[in-house]
Amino acid sequence: MLGTVTMYSTTWCGYCQRLKKQLEREGIAYTEINIEQDPESAAYVEKANGGNQTVPTVRVVPATGGGEVVMTNPSLAQVKQALAV
Repeated sequence: MLGTVTMYSTTWCGYCQRLKKQLEREGIAYTEINIEQDPESAAYVEKANGGNQTVPTVRVVPATGGGEVVMTNPSLAQVKQALAV
């Protein structure tokens, strides 16, 4: 098991679309949450980004139990590195 990846996104975010395609190409499973449809998730993203609803915000919980990593607009390499922790 690699761990879990949660991507907070919107339908209109080009960076979100790009990262989703990269994750799918690499076979990395993720859960996507549209912050425009989920107020609690929008509040989580704001808290993680100094009051801004910046997407994609990605939450990674490695399978090793190393604690969660939250990143804003990460590269594929950054997501893979967080999963390996």
